[in-house]
Amino acid sequence: MSPTDLLAALEQAAPGAVTARASDRLAFAHDASHYLLTPQAVVTPHDARQIAGLLRAAADQRIPLTFRSGGTSLSGQASADGVLVDTRRHFRSIEVLDDGARVRVQPGATVRAVNNRLARHRRKLGPDPASESACTIGGVVANNSSGMACGVEFNTYRTLESAVLVLPSGTVIDTGAPDADERLRVLEPGLHEGLTQLRDRIRADPASTATIQRLFTIKNTMGYGVNAFLDHTRPVDILTHLVVGSEGTLAFVAEATFRTVPIRPHAATALLVFPDLAAATAALPDLVAAGLATIELLDATSLRVAQRDPQAGAELLALAVDQHAALLIEFQEPTADALTTRLTGTTGPLSEAVFSCDPAERAALWHIRKGLYTAVAGARPSGTTALLEDIAVPVERLLPTCQSLIELFDKHGYTGSVIFGHAKDGNIHFLLNEDFDKPELVERYLAFTDDLVDLVLGHGGTLKAEHGTGRIMAPFVRRQYGDEIYAVMREVKRLLDPAGLLNPGILLTDDPDTHIRHLKSTPTVETEVDRCVECGYCEPVCPSKDLTTTPRRRIVLRREIARARDAGDTALQRELETDYQYDAVDTCAVDGMCQTACPVLIDTGDLTRRLRAESNGRLAQRGWTTAARHWDATTRAAATALTVAKAVPPALPAGATTAGRRVLNPGTVPSWSPELPRGGTRRRSRSAADPAAVYFPACVSTMFGPAGAGPGVRDAVLALCDRAGVAVRIPDRIGSLCCATPWKSKGLTDGYAAMRAQVIPALREATDNGRLPIIVDAASCTEGLIKLLDHDLTIIDAVAFVDSEVLPHLPPARRLASVVVHPTCSSTQLGLNPALLRIAAATTEQVIEPEDWGCCAFAGDRGLLHPELTASATAAEASAIRREPPASAYASVNRTCELGMTRATGQPYRHILEILEEVTRGRGFGV
Repeated sequence: MSPTDLLAALEQAAPGAVTARASDRLAFAHDASHYLLTPQAVVTPHDARQIAGLLRAAADQRIPLTFRSGGTSLSGQASADGVLVDTRRHFRSIEVLDDGARVRVQPGATVRAVNNRLARHRRKLGPDPASESACTIGGVVANNSSGMACGVEFNTYRTLESAVLVLPSGTVIDTGAPDADERLRVLEPGLHEGLTQLRDRIRADPASTATIQRLFTIKNTMGYGVNAFLDHTRPVDILTHLVVGSEGTLAFVAEATFRTVPIRPHAATALLVFPDLAAATAALPDLVAAGLATIELLDATSLRVAQRDPQAGAELLALAVDQHAALLIEFQEPTADALTTRLTGTTGPLSEAVFSCDPAERAALWHIRKGLYTAVAGARPSGTTALLEDIAVPVERLLPTCQSLIELFDKHGYTGSVIFGHAKDGNIHFLLNEDFDKPELVERYLAFTDDLVDLVLGHGGTLKAEHGTGRIMAPFVRRQYGDEIYAVMREVKRLLDPAGLLNPGILLTDDPDTHIRHLKSTPTVETEVDRCVECGYCEPVCPSKDLTTTPRRRIVLRREIARARDAGDTALQRELETDYQYDAVDTCAVDGMCQTACPVLIDTGDLTRRLRAESNGRLAQRGWTTAARHWDATTRAAATALTVAKAVPPALPAGATTAGRRVLNPGTVPSWSPELPRGGTRRRSRSAADPAAVYFPACVSTMFGPAGAGPGVRDAVLALCDRAGVAVRIPDRIGSLCCATPWKSKGLTDGYAAMRAQVIPALREATDNGRLPIIVDAASCTEGLIKLLDHDLTIIDAVAFVDSEVLPHLPPARRLASVVVHPTCSSTQLGLNPALLRIAAATTEQVIEPEDWGCCAFAGDRGLLHPELTASATAAEASAIRREPPASAYASVNRTCELGMTRATGQPYRHILEILEEVTRGRGFGV
């Protein structure tokens, strides 16, 4: 079959959703595992109907299909050299049922998004994987996810009620329908009969029954979930639960309905340190019996690694780690009284525990556990790959298993490897680094894996507990289960996917070396790239994820460019670099949200800014440096242009900018649209006899005027401070000063330096050499000024300042019925959102924070240069807002973000301080 025929067949099944660009194929080739296969095409279908069409096309063309959603899988389940089907972008629907007792979800929604939707009902999903911010429901079902607290009782298998399945034949079955079993019998008679026969075959075999019961008593994601043949009788129910943990090899899960579990909001956490592993594991029976929600094990190496963390507490730092081990334990209860009862009744090892209910202290304790991956993976040698693996054994075999695993690390030369995990479930994770570019190290990894298999199976355990079988353990499924159960698994695959086209080589394989084929190498590229472990945690928060690329894809494409260059493939290198400019550089919002989600703290905005700096010519540098030195005139000119544009018929400025973008580079000519406001007014200095702070109004208020006829945030801040009796000073020459973010985001280093040279002396003078704090009225400018200035100058966002210093002294507000609040990327990174919500609560009876909010990607002028970026980034939030009745007001904390949200929703967004000023105006002293 030719590539042209393949693409034509795929395009017919999913029109407009197919790409074979090298950039897309190589970007999607990477997932969180240590395997790498490049697909022939990537398809992003819109619905289950197109999925069914793709399955039929795959059968006709004899081309394998692999479903990919979050790409957080660690065992190679989402890599393919056939057709990769992206099931995240258009499959994110979440429907809460029965007041939260159940939830119906599509596969592209993340666990966090589902739990956010359930939170108002005080419910959550049973599975609680550590990757909940990025892993999707599709992956949760495909891997039978569990987590720290759910054990085997509330994992995916136990809490999945029903699913809408698209079978390889194209048949669609809603297994929750009353006639689902009869429909399966009529539409797929061979499958229905085959499942019945396999059920009876297993139940009639005492040895198979005993093996299944033993292995599924502990956490086990190895092979197919053949416990379904014992737990369920109807073929349709067996099918539903066989699909759980099947890693996309049996069917596509278009929709899943879960039974949820109640949230236990009251928690207490403690770290128990023991002299060695033996003492820690000896304490487990008493700890399990005490009803702890979580018991997390950390070995001695884990504790040493944790001590290197800047956030390590004094108690941990004081510990002279020798053979020590620790257990991180937590009680979770529905009420404060229930938690108190738990804590007052502790005995045995718990009597020595120092529990904390303080959220900050608990977060610090959990950081010890969750920071291990960051510390080990982030510090790995450049060019190596991080492997995070998991196994499970009966709890009573945990100690000898851990001891033997440490011996294996020493035997094979894996230094610095850590062991941690869910001790009460006998489920441990271990992390090691390997360089797969060196044949001798591949052989080392192969020998280690063989020894690991002997170790785990020798202790009656399972080779996969949470992460799924994948490529890494597919050769060992027969060995874990034996010939008879393995034969049943083979028959399950044949019944559902007789052509073997769904994710071949995953979970079951005849190739004994599958686990050492297609190993991923990670060439050394650059600082921002080399630390990346390709986990994908950054992707859900990236504003360009549905338009061009994500931080992970930006990074892996840099690696692929380096790989092409090293291989001498100049044609591929040029193609990738050409695509990269728009996909990864022009449409990056440089908002830093990726860093908030990244386990190794990478801000790909740094990479983008550096690449922009490298591409800036001398003319651009000179022009923007001149602007920096004449910023007052530059901002007033921009304001005048906007005011003129607002005064003439809209067709004139819109047509002029459209023509300019056609003739010149769209990345340099802004796009005007009617919702843009008139220009603002010039900033002026202000003196004060005994100021409490220096006010640095952002220059964006000069360029962009306020929404409607309002006073704007600058006048609002001054009015609020006057009303509360708080004096503020505005620096001399303020019109010429800026936080320099425009230069920084564009990589204009000369102009950035020029502005910094003006700002620092002006603010040193205004603050009495740092005595007074500086308040800024735009969150992104607050963040920019913090990065621009010396550390001995204190910068506070106006929202935080008003919350602490002004709000307590204001008269009672005239409360609005409701206010919709849009947090921003900067307010999130600055920790402003609690203050934002408190101020909003002071203005209204109901604060509405959309569950789907994210960075608007207006990003200074990015929304003017690439309006398609803002449209894509705000689509989900805008859709949610449009579904609700109109609110009394719409608020944010940054003028450009307000413009972006106004454009997206059609509602007039204003700074929250403008709204606060309005509702406290004329109602008391200081007016």
